[in-house]
Amino acid sequence: MSDDSASDGPTWGIELTPEHHPDRVADLAARAEDVGFDVAFASSHYFNRDPFVALSRMAAETDSIRLGPGVVNPYESHPVKLAAQAATIDEVSDGRGVFGVGAGDRSSLANLGIDHDKPLRRVLETFKLAQDLWDGETVTHDGTFTAKDASLNLEPDGEIPVYVGAQGPHMLRMSAKHADGTLINAAHPRDLEWAAGQLEQGLADRPDSYGPFEALAFASVSVAADEDEAREAARPPVAFIVGGAAEPVLERHDIDREAASAVSEALERGDLTDAFGHVTPAMIDAFCIAGTTETVAERFEAALEHVDGIVVGSPLGPDLEDAIERASEALELADSA
Repeated sequence: MSDDSASDGPTWGIELTPEHHPDRVADLAARAEDVGFDVAFASSHYFNRDPFVALSRMAAETDSIRLGPGVVNPYESHPVKLAAQAATIDEVSDGRGVFGVGAGDRSSLANLGIDHDKPLRRVLETFKLAQDLWDGETVTHDGTFTAKDASLNLEPDGEIPVYVGAQGPHMLRMSAKHADGTLINAAHPRDLEWAAGQLEQGLADRPDSYGPFEALAFASVSVAADEDEAREAARPPVAFIVGGAAEPVLERHDIDREAASAVSEALERGDLTDAFGHVTPAMIDAFCIAGTTETVAERFEAALEHVDGIVVGSPLGPDLEDAIERASEALELADSA
């Protein structure tokens, strides 16, 4: 955890996935607010419901929790459009908006015929442009994307915090230098400790005028009363994490390469059942915080040695409402330890 953290206590965040009807997602956000979560992110994947529609419903059903996409990418939508959508959520939530932005999943973008070109530069240009638009400026930009005399017909009352989704060293360092926070795509203390080292390098170059910076672990979590049920529910997200994991990450956890290849190959041919079946206990330990409330609390405590807060990410658990309650209990236990 850095000395530049944005608050004294850890931030409690949650990822809500619009694979469910927006009304259900809004109810889950209200429950998360009731049990003490500070911020709720709606994940963005082309095959799910629109995150901004979900966020609009979430805003209507909540009063204090901060809300934003977690995370959108500047390939599927033009960065000016993303800036307008984020500002709209900030407006309808009475200033509770946050902007989670990242490079997107390479394989998902490939499904749409989109080239994942210059991701670091494109993400940086996207949120810098958005900040100018939110300040009421008319912008012209010629870089990884083009905008000419673009402006918005709405302007946020205050600043919208920018959180960059990051996993690799360059994106982590860039987020620490330029953004308000980072969402570290990791759950294990070993990965979070490594990421913290990258963030420190970025913070060394951060202008003082940018204000505080917050590092959050955007962690896959599965919590339930039964340990085995929690771990079983973790298989799908862990399979996708393994399928996209870089070699240094697999090496850091000594993951069986044959098993990892079997997962990746099954995902590529669309055989999800086979992919999930190849997920090993070691993969779940490395890439998900899974277990009972007490087990998860211990893992949260270990993670908080390296970050300023935790975003409880997919799958949450086999029962979503129960998992939200248990995750808040685990965060409280970890915070008081």
